[in-house]
Parts: sequence; C-alpha cells; structure tokens
Amino acid sequence: MKIVAPAGSIERFHAAIKAGADEIYMGLKGFGARRNAVNLTLEEYKEALDYAHLRGVKVFLTLNTIMMDVEIEAISINLGELYKHGLDAVIVQDFGLAKFIKENYPGLELHGSTQMTVANHVEANFLKSIGFERVVLPRELSFEEIKEIREKTDIELEIFVSGALCISYSGNCYMSSFIGGRSGNRGMCAQPCRKKYVSDENTSSYVLSPKDQFYGYEEIEKLKEIGIDSIKLEGRMKEPNYVFQTVSYYKELIDGKKVEEKSSHIFNRGYSKGYFYSDRENLMNSDYASNIGKELGILKGRELKLKERVVLGDGIIFLSKDYENLGGTYINKIELVDKTTKKSAEKNETIIIKETPKGTKYIFRNYSKEINDLTENRLKQVDKKHLIEFNFKGKIGEKARIEATTYNNRNEKITAILESDNLLELAKNKGILRDVIEEKILEIGDTTFIGKIKNVEIDENLFLPVSLLKQLKRDVVAKLSKQLILSYRKNLAEEIKKIERKVPIQKDMILSAIVSTEKQKEILKKLGIEKIYFRGYDVAREGILKEIDLNNKMATNLYQLLENKNSKVTLGWNLNISNRYAFDYFSSLEKVDTIIVSPEISYRRLEEIGETKIKKAILAYGRPRAMYTELSLFEDNKIEIQNDQGDKFTVLKNSLGNSEIYLEKPLNILKDKEYLRKIGVSELVLEFTTESEEEIKSVLEGQGEYRAYNYEKGVF
Repeated sequence: MKIVAPAGSIERFHAAIKAGADEIYMGLKGFGARRNAVNLTLEEYKEALDYAHLRGVKVFLTLNTIMMDVEIEAISINLGELYKHGLDAVIVQDFGLAKFIKENYPGLELHGSTQMTVANHVEANFLKSIGFERVVLPRELSFEEIKEIREKTDIELEIFVSGALCISYSGNCYMSSFIGGRSGNRGMCAQPCRKKYVSDENTSSYVLSPKDQFYGYEEIEKLKEIGIDSIKLEGRMKEPNYVFQTVSYYKELIDGKKVEEKSSHIFNRGYSKGYFYSDRENLMNSDYASNIGKELGILKGRELKLKERVVLGDGIIFLSKDYENLGGTYINKIELVDKTTKKSAEKNETIIIKETPKGTKYIFRNYSKEINDLTENRLKQVDKKHLIEFNFKGKIGEKARIEATTYNNRNEKITAILESDNLLELAKNKGILRDVIEEKILEIGDTTFIGKIKNVEIDENLFLPVSLLKQLKRDVVAKLSKQLILSYRKNLAEEIKKIERKVPIQKDMILSAIVSTEKQKEILKKLGIEKIYFRGYDVAREGILKEIDLNNKMATNLYQLLENKNSKVTLGWNLNISNRYAFDYFSSLEKVDTIIVSPEISYRRLEEIGETKIKKAILAYGRPRAMYTELSLFEDNKIEIQNDQGDKFTVLKNSLGNSEIYLEKPLNILKDKEYLRKIGVSELVLEFTTESEEEIKSVLEGQGEYRAYNYEKGVF
C-alpha cells in the first residue's frame, strides 16, 4: 500500500519525500483544488519531477477542478511541458479535461479525484472502462462500502486517511460560490462552513464544521487486508513539519508498527475516524473550527495541572469558555507550585500560570518545541534513497567493467556500463581483495542511491588501484542518474487536438421542472409543464444503490445515468458540466439527451461552449442547493440557520437522512429567456423544493425578483 502525500510548496515536497512518501500530488500556480496554496512554477515543477524520479517517487499534477473551455486550452501548454518531462499522472474532476488529456497525452495516467464523487463499484468500473487508472473514493464511505467496491472492481482505489473533512460531499458544495463567488469546485473555497451559525432553535455553534479525519493502526490494517492500493494524506496548505510528521506516522503504520501520532501537536481542531465506522456521533466539533492545538491541562485559578509534558519554548493560547481565542504566548518560565523552576514539566505536574487574559477558561498548546526541533533535525538528516545493483568484473589483460542497474517507477530496467581506459594487470605484490571492492563500490552515501552488490568477478592477484575503482563507481552512478532521468522523457505531437467552437443555433425552448413531491408534480402538470423530473440524490453511495430511482429521466449521479431505464436522460446540474469538451464526451453516451449546465458558469462562458451535439438546459429558477451532506445535521426535517454575515439557509432532510442546505433567496433568470434561446439553450429548468401552489404559480407567471447569482459574473 502506497502513501500519497501533499505538497503545496517545494518545502512541503521535500518534507514528504524525506519522510518516505511513495507518491506526491501537487499543483501548478493558478490551477487545482488548492489554488490558495503556494504551488509551484513550471520550472520548479520540472526540477521536482527529476528530484522525485531519482528517488523512485511518482508525481501527480492536481487539475481536480471544473474547468472552462479557455482554461482547458490554456493548461495544454504547461501540461505538455510536464508530460514531456515525465509527469506520472493527472488528478482530474472534469470529464471534459479527462477527454482532452486522453486524446493528447498518450500514456499519461488519469486519476479520478474525490471531487468526482465516485461512490460505488458501477461508477468505479465505468471510470476504468474510459481509461482511468485510479479513483479516489469519497471520505463519506464506510469500511464495509469500501470493501464491497474493492471486491467488485479492479481499478486502483485510493482512500483519504487524514486531514480536513468537508461537511459537504466534495464536488457537491456550492456555498462559497453562491454567497461570495469563490468556488470550491474551482479551488477557491472561502470555507463558510467554518463559521458559526445560529439556528431557529436560537443556538449558535459551528454546526457545519467537522473534526479532522485521522485513521490509526486498526483502520490502516483493515485497508491493507482488503487490498487498497494507496492511502492519501491531506495537507497541501499545512506546514512542512506537519507533512513530515504525518507521512512518517503512516509509513510506520503500513510497516506494521503501532506508534504514537505527533501531527496533532502541530495542527489540531479535533480528530475523528470520519465515516469509517457506523458510529458518527463524534464527527462534528461545534465548539471551534480553527487550529487551536491540544488542551495542555486543567486550569484552576493560576494553577494548571498538566495533561501533557511541557518545555520552555512551547507555544500556548488562551481560550474563553466558548473557545474564543484570547491571545497567546511562548512559555519562557516553568514554575511549579513549590516555587521551583524547571526547563520542563511532566504530565500530572502542576505549574503556575502568572498572567492570563480576562475570561480565560482553557489553555491549549499549539506549538510543541520538542516535536518541531525533532522534525527539523530529521529533515536535515534523512533522505529517500533509490536502490541500484552493481556488477563488477576485473580480469587480468582486460578492461575493468562496472555495471549499475536500477528500475524507474514504471518498472523499466535502466542500466549504465563503464570500462576502464587501460587493461588490468597482475599485481606485483598482493592483489586487491573482493571485500575491498564491494566496500568501495557501496560508498555512495552522498548520492540519491543505496547500493547492493549483485556480483563481483575478479582474478586472483589483480592489480586494481582503489582510486580507479572509486572513479569508475562515481562515473557509472552519474551516468545511471542521467539515464534514469531520461527514461521518463516523452515525445509530444506538435498539434494539440482541440474542439473548435461552433456558432450556436437558436432553438425552440421549453420549460421543465424538478420537483420534490408528487403534489408539486400534479400542480405543474395542470399548469402545462410536461417535462418533469423528480429531485434525486446527488451521490449514489455503495450502500444505498437500491434507493436510486432508475426510472427518473434526470440523473444526478453517474450510477443513475449508467443504470437508467430510459432511452433519453437529462444530466443534473450538480454534475458540474461547464465546457464543450465535457458536452462532447457525454454526447458519446447513447442515453444522454440533455445536459443542465453548472450553475457556476457565467453567461460569457456558456456562450463559449457554442453549438453542441446534445441539448443544453439551464437552471432558471430555484433556491440554490449550497451543500449535500451525508450527515443528518438536525433532528427536524426542516430548520433555518444564519451566519454572522446575515446569509440565511434552509436545511432539509431527505428520505435517506442526508441534510441538504439551500439558500434563502431563489435564483431567477426567467427574464433572460430570449437571450438564452439565442445562444443555443433549449430548456429552462425550474427547481422546486418547499414551494407552495401559490408560489409555483407566481414563478410561472413571471413574478419574483431577478437574481442571476453566478451566471452574471462567474466564479473565481
């Protein structure tokens, strides 16, 4: 089982490799689902590829966002450079981008991002059938569901085992997009879920903020037993010492060692086992949403009874009873209750805290000097090494011959051979010993390799100067390094295949509707709406496949499309289709008749799609769904929540118990009907959730405030 580690900067990249990561995922500046991370320039990325490949490590480019046409064509320049340099794989969310890569970069692996929400074996097998090598499963799956998918598919499976948990399914969160124009599906999430919300029960808490996920020894053993190919660690925006500690921890767990994790001393907003087990009561942290570290002890007056060892230089923060951050400091003096001072104090000892801000209830440590120093020292001392094997032949009257062999991460054999300039001679006195030859050949500690002797064949009484042997060894290792790097290089066709935009043809237009109840359906039928879809589930988890309506003419997940019993199917807007490449791909699937475009696309980008082989529809009315969560956040079927900025939302519970979160104010672009018809849209979709008969009639009569949300300006 491989470790796939994050790198949001070159420092994090080096930390991950030194800790023993097998594969690294990282982004280019301006692209990917962590666009706020430092990320790498093109030249830095190329250097990183060579650095990783010399150590047998794979590198995956993160392009795991939805993309517009102009972006797909823009990324082709940098992607082409990285492809030629030896990029190992691309992690994608967008089916249009996947099609573009498959057609233009032969042999480049495609990995399906967790943003694709591939949550069952049917969807996983589908990705395998269209050329994907690996899929990252959603964090919301239980172990039993993961196990069932593993048994029913042979595509590589990757599982997140640590890091931040989003309350919404990845790829199905639009809250940041709709309230601020910063799209999580495009790597710019503003994290409104990490804010406090007041419910109509009049309680204020971080109701949308889960604890971070952190699997331990038992969970890793279970994943190993069922044959999971790789575990993924989150943290492209975490510090290098966090990356190093987390990778080191999971490396030891995979090796079967039960060890204490130290990452929680570096970054901590509470930890849980996520959705791995059926017990989900410990998932949320309604008290606080930021990194505040670990509670250092129990505070009574000025005395703090320690829960953890503390040393001079540790960083602490003071918190109120509501976990409000009141400030922080570094410990520069440790005084016990008997007035003695020490450089450190142990668990269960009581120390004096002389000054605390008014209202302090808790003291947490958010910086451990010992762990930080230990990590920094290890970062300076360790490096990942790549195995090479040596063969040496020394015969009197022949040239000395040294051969070095290794394998690249594609399992291709790489061999370098060198011979001495002159013939070897008989020693006048004592010849060189085999042990000396082996010892000198294996002295390669200053390289990226670790050596192993495969065979040494020499004549007795052979005269072989140690200086010559060492020079041959240095030269053959240098030659092997170059050949290893060159083995990753690829050629690229001069012309990139693109789909040229076609001028859209004006269409006849119909009104259709998505309904939540039979009553709404009957009302709309009476009002003359013929094409009516039922609201479906955004995600088809392995454990709920029997609940998916395969007779519904709208598919809101891939499973519902692939198994649908209708000959003509409309794809729901939550499938995030935003470019002509994705339209072109889905037009190759026989059942797809219509696509409702993503509500994160602007009119300008919608025009750029141009004419398509299948029909274009657009969500023209509806309260935007901000989130689709696996959890049931409240006992009530309907509840209102509001954040400090005044944004109001309705939380509805669906028949599975999932919470769906909707904005208060509906989208309404019905006044743009003629414009949309001219740019090739043939269907205006009205989505109804809790609307009454009077409200439905009002919408159809053209009443209601115009509200375009992202259609007007698009999203970041």
